[in-house]
Amino acid sequence: MAFPDFVTALPSIDVPFPEDVVQTAVVQSDAGLVAFFTFLKDMELPMHSHGAQWGTVVEGEIELTIGGETKIYRPGDSYSIPSGVEHGAKIKAGARVIDVFEEADRYPIKG
Repeated sequence: MAFPDFVTALPSIDVPFPEDVVQTAVVQSDAGLVAFFTFLKDMELPMHSHGAQWGTVVEGEIELTIGGETKIYRPGDSYSIPSGVEHGAKIKAGARVIDVFEEADRYPIKG
């Protein structure tokens, strides 16, 4: 199921991937950033680290490696990445994910 129009109408963020690969919509506050990701093509997210992150898969499938442990996540599965822990992912086209970042400025908002 696609995110509803009022979600996709939210501001997007500047991520290091083209818009034909991933579409974004965000809600930002001083306390954090909530990002709605729609992956249009298969992609690989290289290993990296930052502040804490929590996410849930809404649709599709992602293979997520957190701190050296790799698992497949499907709709309804959630994950928690502690601050500073290296993680990366292989994400299949059609996946929709909601991620919450403790860093309000994790990604700059476009526009």
